[in-house]
Amino acid sequence: MLWVKSLHIVFVASWFAGLFYLPRIFVNLAMVAPESPAERERLLLMARKLMRFTTMLAVPALVFGLWLWLGYGIGQGPGNGWLHAKLAVVVLVLGYHHSCGVLLKQFQRGECRRSHVWFRWFNEVPVLLLLAAVILVVVKPF
Repeated sequence: MLWVKSLHIVFVASWFAGLFYLPRIFVNLAMVAPESPAERERLLLMARKLMRFTTMLAVPALVFGLWLWLGYGIGQGPGNGWLHAKLAVVVLVLGYHHSCGVLLKQFQRGECRRSHVWFRWFNEVPVLLLLAAVILVVVKPF
């Protein structure tokens, strides 16, 4: 199970690396001047590739997490509230990932009107989600 745990950690870290960087590309896209279509297309290409790669990293992260959950029988019995909270965080991360895809499609259609400042704040969400997940797993506060 230590191999499974190691692979889970590696894929989660890699998935989050994509979730940290993709909104930075959105910040730059929101700042592109209308007279710079080449820059916009270059950033969209980067964002599409990163979204695809990040999604591919999310799948094994989730599979190995499920394997750990089932293999250890975690979450059964008293004192496992931390796991339920962590699963809620995982659902929020999946929602964030999905919202990145929605925003990317809006950018591709030229419909995204959010400011670069909004995307700077949006970029902080995965940091808070990762912090919450790590604290729940390591500290197990409840």
